[in-house]
Amino acid sequence: MEHVTRIVIIGGGPGGYEAALVAARLGAQVTVVDRDGVGGAAVLTDCVPSKTLIATADVMTTIQDAPALGVDGGTVTTVDLARVNERVLALAAKQSEDITEDLVKAGVEIVRGFAKLAADGGGTVAVEVAAPDGEDLLLEADAVLLATGARPREMASAQPDGERILTWTQLYRLEELPAELIVVGSGVTGAEFAGAYQALGSQVTLVSSRDRVLPGEDEDAARVLEEVFQRRGMRVLGRSRAASAVREGDRVVVTLEDGRTVTGTHVLMAVGSLPNTEGLGLAEAGVQTTPSGHIVVDRVSRTTASNVYAAGDCTGLLALASVAAMQGRIAVYHALGEAVWPINLKRVSANIFTSPEIATVGRTTFNAESGDPRFDVVKLPLATNPRAKMLGFMDGFVKLYARPGSGTVLGGVIVAPRASELIHSVSMAVDLHLTVDQVASVFTVYPSLSGSIAEAARRLHSDHED
Repeated sequence: MEHVTRIVIIGGGPGGYEAALVAARLGAQVTVVDRDGVGGAAVLTDCVPSKTLIATADVMTTIQDAPALGVDGGTVTTVDLARVNERVLALAAKQSEDITEDLVKAGVEIVRGFAKLAADGGGTVAVEVAAPDGEDLLLEADAVLLATGARPREMASAQPDGERILTWTQLYRLEELPAELIVVGSGVTGAEFAGAYQALGSQVTLVSSRDRVLPGEDEDAARVLEEVFQRRGMRVLGRSRAASAVREGDRVVVTLEDGRTVTGTHVLMAVGSLPNTEGLGLAEAGVQTTPSGHIVVDRVSRTTASNVYAAGDCTGLLALASVAAMQGRIAVYHALGEAVWPINLKRVSANIFTSPEIATVGRTTFNAESGDPRFDVVKLPLATNPRAKMLGFMDGFVKLYARPGSGTVLGGVIVAPRASELIHSVSMAVDLHLTVDQVASVFTVYPSLSGSIAEAARRLHSDHED
């Protein structure tokens, strides 16, 4: 393969900007074409703002749980949503600025506009850019990376108006806390916002088309979260598929497929996402897509068109910023002729930012049963952990999976406050193919939540011995 010197990246989200930084460090001439703002949805409307909002909700949860620890302020704590959202948007904007500054320092050219693939330029790839000022640009590249992300899916019978019927990108415009929020969709996005707004002070109804929240996640973890939701006053409607949502004055009415109705002051439609792949000239360029519109890629991010790569939510591989970034880095490593490890989703760690958080890595019950059912498992309730008792954390558990015989750690699930931080040690064990004995032999602080990880590993060793 010839050495690539010119790379054009369409999209400035994690898949795009991480790839741009790597390519620039390797000496490539890099241009990022972005239309919505550097950082993409992850920084401007999704991960960064939602987790900033959830951080405020976590404070409210701590205050609400404080009496169990003997702390009672004697006053009612309320949330000023306008100030919260002002901070949310300011932090997202600053993160975008920081990423832009990093790109500029690395020598990356940033072009504002809407880009699409053009005709084959005889060994190179041409990209047409419609700039905001009306001028069109034609960029020649040795390789192109498509990192255009995704957007909220909208139902024709529940069209968002930005005021009462909302997508998750529109929530940050609210200046007053919804008194009665209906969340349609019990996947990760729906569960996170439902839990956050319940903590902030809204009365939340969560509408799930399945029989439980988080239907695609670990069943034990989902059960714990649903019990916590209901104990905190949330109304959870299982097996209740929404047919429509309409506004009636200052109220909204959600009609379910079985004819029942749910009313509230606002509704959040969290019913999935769609890839931003329209208008990119994919078919003309020979880039294959799935029936859902996602770009087909292999494990090194190649599409079906020569010298065209894709990364992130537009590929439908796994909708995580970390996965998008890894796909983007792998793409430019491959394009530039560097050594590269194909992406391995068995090593991906993920977190659901509810309270408690749910963190997973590697093989869990959900995918192990369908892929390789031969595993040993131990689950330790968080309520038995001394540090958890001191902090008043009673909901959750640590679960580890290991290969019978060798004791190699295959994966884990942690349901706990700050599970996103605790999962890292399990992620290292999975990535480095450590055994439960190796994990168990590492010193842990006493008392600590991480002590339950070592204890679970010790019990897996004992089970093996038995």
